[in-house]
Amino acid sequence: MSAAAKSYTQRAATHPSPVAAKLFRIMVEKKSNLCASLDLTTTEELLAICDQIGPYICLVKTHIDIVSDFTYEHTVLPLKALAKKHNFLIFEDRKFADIGNTVKNQYKSGVFRIASWADITNAHGVTGAGIVSGLKQAAEETTSEPRGLLMLAELSSKGSLAYGEYTEKTVEIAKTDKDFVIGFIAQKDMGGRDEGFDWIIMTPGVGLDDKGDALGQQYRTVDEVVSTGSDIIIVGRGLYGHGRDPVEQSKRYQEAGWNAYLKKIADN
Repeated sequence: MSAAAKSYTQRAATHPSPVAAKLFRIMVEKKSNLCASLDLTTTEELLAICDQIGPYICLVKTHIDIVSDFTYEHTVLPLKALAKKHNFLIFEDRKFADIGNTVKNQYKSGVFRIASWADITNAHGVTGAGIVSGLKQAAEETTSEPRGLLMLAELSSKGSLAYGEYTEKTVEIAKTDKDFVIGFIAQKDMGGRDEGFDWIIMTPGVGLDDKGDALGQQYRTVDEVVSTGSDIIIVGRGLYGHGRDPVEQSKRYQEAGWNAYLKKIADN
C-alpha cells in the first residue's frame, strides 16, 4: 500500500500531531470525514444544529465573530460540552493573515480567546512563516491542550488568488513546523510525504446537489474531492440551507464521504 493510500487508522498511529491523531481516531470511530461548516449568527442556532448533527460529524467549523450574541460562557462553554458529548473537534475558521505578534494576540486575547477553546484554526501564508510561530506561541501560552494549524493553500471561490506560486510558497511555510501545522485547506493533495509530512487536506466547496451560489462559491462532488486527495469534506449550506433537514443531510454526506474514502484506499 502506498503512503498516499494509508488508512486513517494507520495515520493516527504515526502522526506527530496529537490533534491530528485524535481527529483521525474520531473519524474511524464515527465512520465520518464530514466537517460541518456552521455560519450561523446566533448562539441558539449554532448550538441547536451542533447538537442535531453532532453524531454524524468529526469536526465543526465555526466563524465565531459572526455570532451576534456571543459570550464565552453562553456560546463557547456549551459548544465545548457538545463537542465532548458527540465526540467531535472544533475548528475556528479565523483565517489569520497578519504579522506574528499581531496574530499571537488575536489568537489568545480579545473577546473570543480562540486559542483557549478551538482545537484547530487556520491562516493565510501571505505574511510569511512568522504567522506560524506567532500562533504557536499563543497556543503554548494559553493552554496545555494540543492545538493544530491549517494553512490556506487553495480556496473554492471563483477568481481566488491562492494558486500557483502562492500555493507553493504556502506549502514551504507549512514545512517550518511539523507538529503545529497539521495540513491545508486545499482542493487536492499537497504532497510532502517524501519529506516525512502527513498533511490533512480539508476541502470546502463540496456539494451533492448545488453547483454554486451568486457570490462566487463553486461546488465539487464528494467523490471528486476525495479522489484528488481530500481527507475531510467541508459542507455548510448543503446541510442546513434552503429548508434542508440537517440530520438527514448530515447522514447523507457522512455516508458519501466515508464511501469515497473506502473506495480510495481500496483502489490503492
